[in-house]
Amino acid sequence: MHKIGIIGILLFISTHLAAQEVETKKDMNDSISHKTTNPNFFKSALKFVIGEFDPLYVSPNKYELAFMTTYYNYNEFYSLRSSTPKNQTLRFSPRPNNKLGFYVGWRFIFLGWSFDLNDLFHSPEGKNNGTTFQLSLYSAKFGVDFLYQKTGNNYKIHKAKGFDNALPSNFSVSFNGMDVDVKSMNLYYIFNNTKFSYPSAYSQTTVQRISQGSFIVGFAISNHSIDFDYNKLPYEILENMNPDMKVHHIKYTNISINGGYTYNWVFAKNFVANISVSPVIAYKASKTSSLQKENESFFNKFNIDLLLRAGIVYNNGKYYVGSSFLGRNYGYKQKNFSMNNGYGALQVYAGFNFLLKKEYRKKKK
Repeated sequence: MHKIGIIGILLFISTHLAAQEVETKKDMNDSISHKTTNPNFFKSALKFVIGEFDPLYVSPNKYELAFMTTYYNYNEFYSLRSSTPKNQTLRFSPRPNNKLGFYVGWRFIFLGWSFDLNDLFHSPEGKNNGTTFQLSLYSAKFGVDFLYQKTGNNYKIHKAKGFDNALPSNFSVSFNGMDVDVKSMNLYYIFNNTKFSYPSAYSQTTVQRISQGSFIVGFAISNHSIDFDYNKLPYEILENMNPDMKVHHIKYTNISINGGYTYNWVFAKNFVANISVSPVIAYKASKTSSLQKENESFFNKFNIDLLLRAGIVYNNGKYYVGSSFLGRNYGYKQKNFSMNNGYGALQVYAGFNFLLKKEYRKKKK
């Protein structure tokens, strides 16, 4: 029942990896004696990429080791729509992913163990046979999100409108005719990167001391593959289904740019709340196969999507507790068929840092 929590381990790596500060002290004599080989080139390049925080606005992490326990919840949905000859909507979602984990870390090395809470409590919905991997890395200047998600046949239909008036408003039934595979990467740049700290709200390794905000801009790419066996739909839906909704397979690549604003609100000592909203302009190269078209059709579309991030943390430098949320919406459209996909990842955590770094230890007389 219990298993090594690979997802949790990488989530924990993400909460600490990017906030390890770059050592900036230089030995001038050593620099002069090795001037011809420029030994500090890579250190300077790394420092430029990672950036530095202004200590008046952001306090760095002072400890070598950390321990954290975290609860992780992942939800998603797929909504299919068609308007001709009738306005119809189908909404699917798999069983939520709920995990609890415990982690210990030293600088860049972190190990942990997590387990599925539905397995622990023998949920009647059965075991989640999907895979979800999410990793976020933050530095002063840059952030990056990775997502790999594959769901098995454990969906439920939670909404069916426009098929039959006999269907109740609370209609819900299991559906094992959908398989989804999603891979995505989102890279973004933070403009106010000396006074504003993403890690303070999402990786617990810095502390924002004065409220600050920043404009952000990013680039993202994702690949989506959805297999849909509409023949497994309930008879009440299948017999009244619009022809254009009978899609066998959807595969599209989403290339997008996004820009928005993020703000860290220090509403009390050692507390920070963050909200980040980024509209996304997305270009989709798509490929579908449906009942209406014998050959697969190729077409390109522009859509407006949305990226949302929020978090709240108490962190006094040694102890911390908080919660964060990451949500993303994807849109896909044809002439008489559209699909909307949204996901949300919620994390609740508590932990502490210990073993002061050498430079912060008080010297004994």
